Amino acid sequence: MVDIDLDLDIYGLAEALGRELQRLKWRVTSAESCTGGGVAAAITSVPGSSAWFDGAVVSYADRIKRDFLGVDPRDLELFGAVSEPVVRQMAVGVLSRLDANLAVAVSGIAGPDGGSDDKPVGTVWIAWAHGVGQEPLQADARCMHFHGTRGEIQEQTVAEALRGLLSIAEAHRK
Repeated sequence: MVDIDLDLDIYGLAEALGRELQRLKWRVTSAESCTGGGVAAAITSVPGSSAWFDGAVVSYADRIKRDFLGVDPRDLELFGAVSEPVVRQMAVGVLSRLDANLAVAVSGIAGPDGGSDDKPVGTVWIAWAHGVGQEPLQADARCMHFHGTRGEIQEQTVAEALRGLLSIAEAHRK
């Protein structure tokens, strides 16, 4: 097994994302629950990130997901905050409200408590949304199952969120 310094990996991903976004003249944002702003912190650790990042929303409470990001309260009730429909709506909501081209949203159970048989600790939904000019808005979501301590689950989530953002930006390279 290869030992990776996740902190360096996260910084490298954020730095590479910044380079791609500057080439595209895009802006990025995030809506975060279980990471508590970890994606935004990774992005703003890169010098000059203000050229491609304006802000993010930490939507830890369902009320913020609903009232600020526009998540349908019925979906919160029916599927829970850690679900595909909710995380997709979070990504689309933050993308439209913060006037960016690219967004990521995360919602999960970082532990050590809060898990269930259906959604054990380490279950995280991540959604990425993007739209440019006349291009229709697109959103993709994945369920991840991370292992480790609360901090390790949060770090793994941030890294995966950044990998997805970078992949989308690279796919749009002109």
